[in-house]
Amino acid sequence: MYDLLANPWFYATAVPAVILVGLSKGGLGGAMGQLGVPLMTLVMAPVQAAAIMLPILLVMDVASLWTWRGYRDMKTLRYMLPGALIGIAIAWVMAAVVTDGMVRLIVGAVAVLFVLRYVLAGAAGRATARPHNFVAATGWSMVAGFTSFVAHAGGPPYQIYALPLRQDPKIYNGTSVIFFAIINAVKVIPYFALGQFDATNLSASAALAPLALASPFAGAWIVRRMKPEVFYPFMYAMVFLTGLKLIYDGVASLF
Repeated sequence: MYDLLANPWFYATAVPAVILVGLSKGGLGGAMGQLGVPLMTLVMAPVQAAAIMLPILLVMDVASLWTWRGYRDMKTLRYMLPGALIGIAIAWVMAAVVTDGMVRLIVGAVAVLFVLRYVLAGAAGRATARPHNFVAATGWSMVAGFTSFVAHAGGPPYQIYALPLRQDPKIYNGTSVIFFAIINAVKVIPYFALGQFDATNLSASAALAPLALASPFAGAWIVRRMKPEVFYPFMYAMVFLTGLKLIYDGVASLF
């Protein structure tokens, strides 16, 4: 059997990948997090990289839940979690049909259009908070659950709904941490059912666990010191970069 942990290139790609994902989970936006799995695919198959990353995401979720404890918007969670669970179920059923390249391309295009709309809205439009909308929350959360299952790319659909709410940055991050912690926990069952976990992948995840605990705290430390007028432009920039990265990955996988 191939000993992944004996390969120095595994560490050369996986260590920076976990750090980038951890900083993203700490609140620094999705663009860095989207580099995680692609970095690891330099030395392994995409399916294996995703399987190794899921337990690491669960560890990061524990660290992030502790870091952002006490900060949440229950209305966002009530509106979005049911749709996300439906999205995961749909992705599980369609796992053999839908490729992650197709998903990345579609999500990336939507994310870029979302940011362009934000830029064209003008200063007054960007500063105005939108109210909750149950239909929109359900729709975007279904997309988030689906894309998170297929390609670990649930961030942009969640942000498309949540960022225009203009919540306090701490509330925004605390709520998103709870949302994705629940999604990642639910994904474990279908991932096991699809045979994506084995001893090699779980051993690799365990070896990277210490970094998975430390890096979200670093991201949260930075976010706690950002004012809303800095945080929101930064987050939209991260969504834009994430969208471009997803488009690139999607096109590359299709051709």
